[in-house]
Amino acid sequence: MSATPAGPDPEQAVLDAVPTGLFIGGTWRPAASGATLAVDDPATGKTLVEVANAAPDDGRAALDAAVAAQPGFAALPPRERGEILRRAYELIMSRVDDLALLMTLEMGKPLAESKGEVSYAAEFFRWFAEEAVRIDGRYAVAPNGASRFLVMRQPVGVCLLITPWNFPMAMGTRKIGPAVAAGCTMVIKPAQQTPLSMHALAAILAEAGLPDGVLNVVTTATAGRLMAPLIRDGRARKLSFTGSTQVGKTLLEHASHQVLRTSMELGGNAPFLVFGDADLDAAVDGAMTAKMRNMGEACTAANRFLVHRSVADAFADRLTERMATLRVGRGTDDGVQVGPLVDATSREKVVELVGDAVGHGATVRVGGAAVDGPGWFYRPTVLTGVPLDARLTKEEIFGPVAPISVFDTDDDAVAAANDTEFGLVSYLYTENLARALRVSEALEAGMIGLNTGLVSNPAAPFGGIKQSGLGREGGSVGIDEYLETKYVALGLKG
Repeated sequence: MSATPAGPDPEQAVLDAVPTGLFIGGTWRPAASGATLAVDDPATGKTLVEVANAAPDDGRAALDAAVAAQPGFAALPPRERGEILRRAYELIMSRVDDLALLMTLEMGKPLAESKGEVSYAAEFFRWFAEEAVRIDGRYAVAPNGASRFLVMRQPVGVCLLITPWNFPMAMGTRKIGPAVAAGCTMVIKPAQQTPLSMHALAAILAEAGLPDGVLNVVTTATAGRLMAPLIRDGRARKLSFTGSTQVGKTLLEHASHQVLRTSMELGGNAPFLVFGDADLDAAVDGAMTAKMRNMGEACTAANRFLVHRSVADAFADRLTERMATLRVGRGTDDGVQVGPLVDATSREKVVELVGDAVGHGATVRVGGAAVDGPGWFYRPTVLTGVPLDARLTKEEIFGPVAPISVFDTDDDAVAAANDTEFGLVSYLYTENLARALRVSEALEAGMIGLNTGLVSNPAAPFGGIKQSGLGREGGSVGIDEYLETKYVALGLKG
């Protein structure tokens, strides 16, 4: 996407600037069948634009292009790969406003949040631009002195990348950045609800000098039909997926046939623990961040609030007051803090989960209902007295709903927090250092937010345990997922 000229309709201008085809071998082209799919504005339900709808033949063409480009790209000097990412970072940052508007139109989040995501997405390129030249190896003397060890790290090869709709640019850069830095080519499938941000990103990477065929983008309405043959093909060597645990398990089954390297960033059920000695103002601030980022449509969103009985009423009062002041509306409107959910199905699930909790005895302190009118809006909601057997304590809510339950002892809090098949992130607020360390060690999660409601950072390893996934993205270990280790035994004469 190039910079948009000033005009009477900025929304139409950014839509007109983004490519709508498939990006294969460095060329934008229609689907082989000519089929298209609609990208809708979740705030209005109206179609924004039609994009190419890839079929299996298009997927094979994309894989062919990635395979053909792999040897040359792997041989490109690390510094040159890093410079491509650095140029892409600078291009993204020069176009934050246009890219944010595009994201808000297709996904619904308020413009301020979209700008935050665009900047966050760009940081992955800046981080991995620097990591590209830090891929190391090892030379060592064998313990018996009779030989030498040479250990080298090489690109894993062609990668298949699948990204979700909720962070349509950042989830792409978090995978593309390390792949480019390591020297891997890619076929990426963005979510059908939000492909435009990825299309804009692909155009920026091409402008930054990424060689043809290194990144190939195929958007489709039939993800399984497109991706399953590519996973089973045998020429790709890596699969990275961000999405639901259910889909992740299916992809792992497909990947097992070719024993692909896999990275899985899957579902979450994040507990948010507030102990009796917590700074309640800080805890409420953190709760607003952890719950309401992206309207709650995040795998890292606080899903269950577990609050010590001694402060439960005060915490609920303050959180309710904050949630009640949030302005709901189309993300492009001034002052809006809560946009729509992504589609009707997502909102219906939130309606069902809240209804189930109320049926189990929970009290609605604020919200608790969908918003009438066009679009898929749901009111910011606080529930108290939520029993631990309510569905929303077991399932991802993916909406602006904060269910509060109480606990009496530290052991009770940890047991309740860990009572889930997921283990992506846990949050806790306490002013007691010993408790902070003890509980952090006991919580079964890949990431801990200690006195903070935000854990995501390109310089830190992101990922979960249990059924929340495999591997890590970001940080100094993020590039490891895209590298193979090769050992050479050096024999010595005499």
